[in-house]
Amino acid sequence: MTILDVPGAVNLRDVGGIPVGGSRIREGVLFRSGQLAGLTEEGRELLRPRIRRVVDLRDDAEVRQEPSALGGVPTTRVPLFLGSVASLFAEDVSLEGMYGHLVHDAAPRMVEVMRVLAEGEPTLVHCTAGKDRTGVSVAIALTAVGADREAVVEDYALTAQLLPAARRAAIVQYLNANHPDARHAVALAVESPAPVMRALLAGIDERYGSAAEYLLSSGLSEAELEALGAALVE
Repeated sequence: MTILDVPGAVNLRDVGGIPVGGSRIREGVLFRSGQLAGLTEEGRELLRPRIRRVVDLRDDAEVRQEPSALGGVPTTRVPLFLGSVASLFAEDVSLEGMYGHLVHDAAPRMVEVMRVLAEGEPTLVHCTAGKDRTGVSVAIALTAVGADREAVVEDYALTAQLLPAARRAAIVQYLNANHPDARHAVALAVESPAPVMRALLAGIDERYGSAAEYLLSSGLSEAELEALGAALVE
């Protein structure tokens, strides 16, 4: 994958280059990031020519709080959380619990994301931090088309390394002040441990047979799965 330095963008990268058997994921087709509210004019000029679609995985409150500064690119909103982000911290949900919710409870919405990607246009998938909703949906898309498992896990784990130290410190301070009894809050907000993604994908294999079978059982058609592979794999 390639980390992209676009002014004002958060955690932006192109996942092209990840191995798929004897081939690889196409470059310039699937991008991932955090929210785009801080995008500068220079950032917009750099990003707009690269992408043709945006998939925004955030809920209504997040969009109102940090509206995208990109503009001019067709955006499909697919809120992956069935509840609010705030409720996850209030209920002290773990990363594993949240990812289970994304995979099993939000499966039809996950399929919506795959349908956009299957159209084959250069697409940016993002949420707020670009870590959890983005991480899980991109990992499922990549794994479903046969991408190398450890490379997918490595891409997911990279997010925590890309979070600026000052931003991480501010988030931790806020969580400690507002959710002092929440054991999982910090991990939920700023961590992306490789073992968690590795376990999630293994759990999908155990329950459904594979990520591809998971998507098929959740409503994706065989033709759409083939289109997803054609769109993402060289």
